[in-house]
Amino acid sequence: MTRFSAFVQKEFRHILRDRRTLMILFGMPVIQVLLFGYVLTNEIKNASIAVLDPAKTEESIALTNKLVSSGYFQLEQNLVSQEELDRSFRSGKIKMAIVFPSDFIVDPSKPSSIQLIGDASDPNTATSLIQYANAIIADFVQEKAQDTGMASNQLTIRTETRMRYNPEQKAVFNFVPGVMTLILMLVSAMMTSITIAREKELGTMEVLLVSPLKPVQIILGKTAPYLALTLLNALVVVLVGIYIFGMPLKGSILLLTAECVLYMFVALSLGIFISTKAKDQMTAMFISALGLMMPTMLLSGFIFPRESMPVPLQVIGSAIPATWFNPIIKGIMIKGTGLDVLWKQTAVLGGMAIFFLAVSLRNFKDRL
Repeated sequence: MTRFSAFVQKEFRHILRDRRTLMILFGMPVIQVLLFGYVLTNEIKNASIAVLDPAKTEESIALTNKLVSSGYFQLEQNLVSQEELDRSFRSGKIKMAIVFPSDFIVDPSKPSSIQLIGDASDPNTATSLIQYANAIIADFVQEKAQDTGMASNQLTIRTETRMRYNPEQKAVFNFVPGVMTLILMLVSAMMTSITIAREKELGTMEVLLVSPLKPVQIILGKTAPYLALTLLNALVVVLVGIYIFGMPLKGSILLLTAECVLYMFVALSLGIFISTKAKDQMTAMFISALGLMMPTMLLSGFIFPRESMPVPLQVIGSAIPATWFNPIIKGIMIKGTGLDVLWKQTAVLGGMAIFFLAVSLRNFKDRL
């Protein structure tokens, strides 16, 4: 027992001296609890909305202020026309719009009406926002009745609900683009990082380094097959979504293909960057799976609305390529938007690809 106790003490000392092991044992659980604690919530806050209010009456302004002050909504735009409303939805700037009639007034002599329009490309979020708005409007009517000394059933505001882009509120409209984003990232980054790490682990990387090929040619040669195979994978996912689940494809096929290639190039560049840091295949797989899968699922807006997250997590999410690619896929397939609307997301992805490729090449040359 004395020898066994000494052996256990030695193992404890080894673990306590190994910072990476301590990080996995204690750091990862804390990080996961914090992430899930802040992200896993059904409540939506600070959702961007627009208001089209030609009436500008005291009641319409008071109701708008009550909606915004609830904390669920954030006023993004005051609109002046239906065309401006259409542009706001297509650009993805707003999640919901409130349209007042030109003669809006809360009066017992006639019922008032308001139109609530949700962006149902994310049906769960749209449904929740409509429910929040209806509850706040009902509370507004009750307060108005109390102030005027009337019964609550004497005042009425009828709400007409419309769901844009997905009137049937099919969850698959959100599921297919999100899964496509996740698959392309994981397959491209993981397979690329593993294949280069395998060359280093087997000792065959030195053979490539002494060949006439330049470092950039080695990297592009390693990634080219995965780019082609992942593009085929993307095609399969799109076809399954269209012909089995009824996903629309309202935008340009060429633009969709070009955006997929750009996103895969970002993922491949990430995979190359990981491979330059990883010493073996297991490390590369661990970093790719854990470092990319969880942030892509939790912080990119694929499952949970980013508006409800704390600001630091929103900032971290902005550095994730999927955050910019997901609205591109939804915009092209569901809304039929073009590059005139999606140029910002495209530019960000292009910048990410150049950055990670440049860093990877520098790290690769340092090992020559």
